[in-house]
Amino acid sequence: MITLHAPRAVRALLDKHGVAPHKQLGQNFLCDANALETIADAGVVEGEAVLEIGPGLGSLTQQLAMRAKRVVAVEIDKGFLPILAETLADFDNVTIVHADFLKADFASLHRALGGGRFSVCANLPYYISTPILTRLLESKLPITQMTFLLQKEVGDRLAARPGQKNYGSLSVFAQHFAAIETVAKVGASCFVPAPNVDSIVVKLAMRPAPYELTDEALFFKLIRASFAMRRKTLANNLAAAFPIGKEDVQGLLTKIGLDSGVRAEALGVGEFAELSEGILLFLKEK
Repeated sequence: MITLHAPRAVRALLDKHGVAPHKQLGQNFLCDANALETIADAGVVEGEAVLEIGPGLGSLTQQLAMRAKRVVAVEIDKGFLPILAETLADFDNVTIVHADFLKADFASLHRALGGGRFSVCANLPYYISTPILTRLLESKLPITQMTFLLQKEVGDRLAARPGQKNYGSLSVFAQHFAAIETVAKVGASCFVPAPNVDSIVVKLAMRPAPYELTDEALFFKLIRASFAMRRKTLANNLAAAFPIGKEDVQGLLTKIGLDSGVRAEALGVGEFAELSEGILLFLKEK
């Protein structure tokens, strides 16, 4: 098996195939053995298939294939297909799909994964990590967990708690769907080429929301509106986004035990859910 645990090995493989990393596609190849094993150990559930996004040279794919029942890896860059054919030649449980993941058909991917529950594990391209996360979280697919290597700033936002500086709409959105755990930090020196930022491994354990929502679309609109202008109070932001007066929003906030002048970053996910139900009822009775 071709191993890619050193920068020299990565560069040699790229040179052999005449391929150069594309900065616009966020192609930074992880080549640290410990980091690869840590991600794969966290990312595989025994007996389940794994969906990988952006396998690149196949270094993480190899580790996943050693642990998972089946791996389906979606790669957008056709220049990497012959490289993947070489680096994954020893594995008969890997399927490579040449597609743009943001446009890929989830039904066909799910069939390729075996049709049952599965996990997602990937070194996500930093520039499109949020759209990929959003599409997966909203997919309603039977995903057990998702483990990602992300730009540290994005990973920190996912795991942020109320009151923290980086807590925002992405934090609330992700925590609506999953319990989030930081697994490990990965330095820039572990990649070829080295990115300008450090990275972090984050696991999202999917779970039913611990509260009921009558209108999930309204809840998501509420989250986006709440953080639209961080310096404004929550009441001001929501009054600008919904057909409801500032005083009425303040009344709803007081009703659920919050200060009328509170800002969005002080609310937990459950409080946003309670406020969403309050606004929905107000609009129905209006």
